[in-house]
Amino acid sequence: MSKSTDLIHAANRVPASAKPLTLPIVETTTYVFDSAADVVAYNEGRSEKFLYTRYGNPTVAAVEESLAQLDGAERALLFSSGMAATATTLIGLLEAGDEVICASAIYGGTLHLLQDLLVRFGIRTRWASAADLTSLGDVIGERTRVVWFESPTNPTLRCVDIRRVAEACRARGVVSVLDNTFASPLNQQPLALGVDLAMQSATKYLNGHSDVTAGVVAGPAALIAKVEKARRLLGTILDPAPAYLLGRGLKTLAVRVARQNATAQALAEAMSRDARVSQVYYPGLASHPEHAIAQAQMSGFGGMVCIDLGGDFDRAVRAFDRLKVITRAASLGGVESIVSLPVLTSQWGYTDDQLRAAGVTKGMLRLSIGLEEVDDLLADLNQALG
Repeated sequence: MSKSTDLIHAANRVPASAKPLTLPIVETTTYVFDSAADVVAYNEGRSEKFLYTRYGNPTVAAVEESLAQLDGAERALLFSSGMAATATTLIGLLEAGDEVICASAIYGGTLHLLQDLLVRFGIRTRWASAADLTSLGDVIGERTRVVWFESPTNPTLRCVDIRRVAEACRARGVVSVLDNTFASPLNQQPLALGVDLAMQSATKYLNGHSDVTAGVVAGPAALIAKVEKARRLLGTILDPAPAYLLGRGLKTLAVRVARQNATAQALAEAMSRDARVSQVYYPGLASHPEHAIAQAQMSGFGGMVCIDLGGDFDRAVRAFDRLKVITRAASLGGVESIVSLPVLTSQWGYTDDQLRAAGVTKGMLRLSIGLEEVDDLLADLNQALG
């Protein structure tokens, strides 16, 4: 062959003897088949080969397998973001005329997806209070197909009796989906508590280094197949390179979460004794309204802490602007401690009624605890509070 032809094909010859220690990044758009019969076998579901990276990729599939094991699920799917996971799951499970019951205390992106976008396609949403979630049997209607909720909630860290919600959904043939982002599977196992699908923004604790945007949904194979069909059509699968970084982040998840749990507990206890703070929200505090529920369904209470400065937005802004070690940023779950004002980030665009329904005030600071020394974080909060 000519040199130009050889150059194109020689670079694709991987030595059969290579056995890498870490997961390879298979950065290809398409895959080679040996015959037409192989393509037919793939199309009929009789082959484990890959066709096209929008459908699946070996690097992505390897990380999905790890995530499925982590959640105790039959299968898991990776997406290009947490919102991609949420949107694709809902589109895969719903059709025009269907109803979603969604908790009022929910991430703002989920609220706007349901309220502003999916409603245009004939999908109706009913918002459920904490009281509604405790008596779902009376709330679920004839057209209800999905119940979507969080526990702990963003940003107030209120806890829902997950098993009770799951049982009510199962009794009525409704799919329950829990956004488990705040807890992570190391602190809480939704599927073991009876939930049908566990969703997370893998951007947060799973990756843990603030350098990957991704989402994941895990659950039984039959339900995941519906979501996977929607993912193929929408093209919301995660790229192999960030999938590799996510897989690398998972290797330190256990040690990171253990440290974040311990630091968050110490910080929450200290803030609860500070007269400048009117309210501290953390499931590990005995004063937390659902502390007993959290103890029953969580093995650790997480790295998120929310403090309220009397509902006073100006006070919250002053403290926010003074922080020096804790970084002002959105998102959460990384090795760096960060702070956000929920009314300017996760709950931006909420009406006053929606804020009240979610239990959010304008004086709240949401803290994502990283891996710094607890004394450094406490000193920073002390000087910021003035």
